[in-house]
Amino acid sequence: PSSFILTGIPGLEVAHFWIAFPFCTMYFMAVLGNITVLLMVMMEQNLHLPMFYFLSMLAAIDLVLTTSTMPKLLSIFWFHSHEIVFESCVVQMFFIHGFSAVESGVLLAMAFDRYLAICRPLHYSAILSSSTIAKLFLAAVVRGFGLMTPLTCMVSSLSYCGPRVIAHSYCEHMSVVKLACGDTRPNNIYGITAATVVVGSDSILIAISYMLILRAVMGLSSKEARLKSFGTCSSHICVILLFYTPALFSFYAQRWGQSIPVHLHILMADLYLLVPPMLNPLIYGMRAEPIRERVLNLIGQK
Repeated sequence: PSSFILTGIPGLEVAHFWIAFPFCTMYFMAVLGNITVLLMVMMEQNLHLPMFYFLSMLAAIDLVLTTSTMPKLLSIFWFHSHEIVFESCVVQMFFIHGFSAVESGVLLAMAFDRYLAICRPLHYSAILSSSTIAKLFLAAVVRGFGLMTPLTCMVSSLSYCGPRVIAHSYCEHMSVVKLACGDTRPNNIYGITAATVVVGSDSILIAISYMLILRAVMGLSSKEARLKSFGTCSSHICVILLFYTPALFSFYAQRWGQSIPVHLHILMADLYLLVPPMLNPLIYGMRAEPIRERVLNLIGQK
């Protein structure tokens, strides 16, 4: 087809205009927060450390994820611009799923960073050199795009002879596949397999990392060191839960959640691409003392 029609949030069409205001506010906060983190890491020499490099990668990915969906979503809610060109829909789908997979890889790298900092502090600098950090990021990008490129090609090769209405706010893989004619089982199988490989492997490895970290933290003799380590771990775990919980809900509800109200499922899917990018700079950036002090100094100067 030349284009598809995005419905927004099915069942809440009357409230679209008002829902757009909190969405726009969260999008603005996400863009401002992540750009601030990127600028701080770029400008401040004392932030040129592995943890902040990973944080800047996360900020850049979150900017791409939100910007690939929110402008179109707001145009649907405010200006009733429901139509999206087929090619733009496929590109949007690739960006959403591809960069979500890359972000999962970066979160895994950040868990590895915390494991080395707490459990192997003497080897931290030697292991996490600049080249190692670059290789970890490149591996996350290659894996994410490598898994999602075939998915995009498979969607593009399907025949669409039925309705053009996508019951979603953006072009999500299964929402598009449901409109195709013929056998879509290969798309379903590949989509489930790719998501399981990314989310399953990353979440298990992250859980193992934090189990080892917590065991090491409990063995620290200093109460102050334990509290500091717990504080660092808690912020990381919050970010991980913010990313994986709505992602898993959206993924499985799209396939097997027929009993879940459609508007609730779509609303959760929208917030999945908006809330974590908005909160990540606050949870990570504001808990990082150098970034917090620099931002407060800039505000104080004004």
